[in-house]
Amino acid sequence: MNATSDIVQKLWNLCHVLRDDGITYLQYVTELTYLLFLKMAQETKTDGKLPEGYRWVDLEAREGIDQLKFYRELLLKLGSDSSPQIQAIFANAQTSLKTPVILAKLVNSIDALDWYSAKEEGLGDLYEGLLEKNASEKKSGAGQYFTPRPLIDCMITLMRPQAGEPIQDPAAGTGGFLIAADRYIKRQTDDLFELSEAEQKYQRYQAFYGMELVQDAHRLLLMNMMLHGIEGEVSLGDTLSGDGQRLPKANLILTNPPFGTKKGGGKPSRDDFTFATSNKQLAFLQHIYRGLLPNGRAAVVVPDNVLFEDGQGKQIRADLMDKCNLHTILRLPTGIFYAQGVKTNVLFFSRGTTEKGNTKAVWFYDLRTNMPSFGKRIPLTHNHFKDFESCYGDDPNGNSIRTDLGENGRFRCFTREEINKRGDNLDITWLRDESKESGDNLPEPEEIAAEMMMRLQIALDEMSELIELLEKED
Repeated sequence: MNATSDIVQKLWNLCHVLRDDGITYLQYVTELTYLLFLKMAQETKTDGKLPEGYRWVDLEAREGIDQLKFYRELLLKLGSDSSPQIQAIFANAQTSLKTPVILAKLVNSIDALDWYSAKEEGLGDLYEGLLEKNASEKKSGAGQYFTPRPLIDCMITLMRPQAGEPIQDPAAGTGGFLIAADRYIKRQTDDLFELSEAEQKYQRYQAFYGMELVQDAHRLLLMNMMLHGIEGEVSLGDTLSGDGQRLPKANLILTNPPFGTKKGGGKPSRDDFTFATSNKQLAFLQHIYRGLLPNGRAAVVVPDNVLFEDGQGKQIRADLMDKCNLHTILRLPTGIFYAQGVKTNVLFFSRGTTEKGNTKAVWFYDLRTNMPSFGKRIPLTHNHFKDFESCYGDDPNGNSIRTDLGENGRFRCFTREEINKRGDNLDITWLRDESKESGDNLPEPEEIAAEMMMRLQIALDEMSELIELLEKED
């Protein structure tokens, strides 16, 4: 175990201390974000950016009830009277800690960590490891903000982000895609040293941007980006409202939008969407392909219903295939997200220079059929994506020479005409599912129930859209 993973484990073990105080996993990580920010500022000698008298050394010097009172005062001060970046991290910050002894335990434990080794290996990696640990705990509910790192790395490898490109994530979560893209570019440019001073400045302050709806996730995102040396404009806001219309167009969009329907059952309040829908993934999909610059490319995680939903779903898919070259769909295995029963895919497409006929054929890679359900027992690794990456090829726009592996292979091609005959339904399978035939490895009851609920919700959404259409006609 390296120093970073050892520190992550020690930090995570501290969450057991907080159970008696009624602290949830996500509250704990948020609390750690406040404390780690102060400590890391001290370790990196950047605490001069903090108001004098409100730094780690000032918190550490206090004891008992005085320390807890000062901590509450410190959070208020940093959230209202400091630099814009620090204010964003501490916006509306409140401690969940109720007893001085718990705060003292956290402060002393954090202070005792091996910070020399942590700095050598990278404080950003330490914090990201903590976020990953949090997401792996189903009780934390944080999986909704966290895309598995092997999947992110696969998408980054295929999309090949380049220095100078504007890169967007409209559902940024804790920043996994933006940070992985930054890491990829830094590897290609000797940690940016091969770039001019102006190009380096662009990468640090302008190249990466996006939006996140949930404030707790947003503060984790800002902390994560700051520790990786990125200060792009990632706003707190709703991409499916007018906020999203203000996001600049991008050369590359990488994202995993939230699953489900819009809260309250209403439709997104974007007036630039051609197709109104309460399905958040279909709404995000419209934002993404409309938000690409000509020849820009995207890789986006979507649940199965995006592939087959009728009504507005069918129209949105047709519009996507007209405006973009939807060249590849990766059917992902089950169990890689915390939500039981959710089946997902990655759509790879590039924006055309015309408004019609850009998709000529779609290649499908089935990484789901006759694959295990991943989770703690069988962890997902980058090796699981190697064959797909080989089939995909080196061209990020899907233009590499490819081979259809036939009915017994995992990689197949379907023409636009064939898809049109299917009613633009992209939920295409061809491999025989051996687990269903044998009765072994059937999904868990909660997975079956979750899939039933998802399909019922889709049916309800379609009925609502039909009723709305009929009312308009009347």
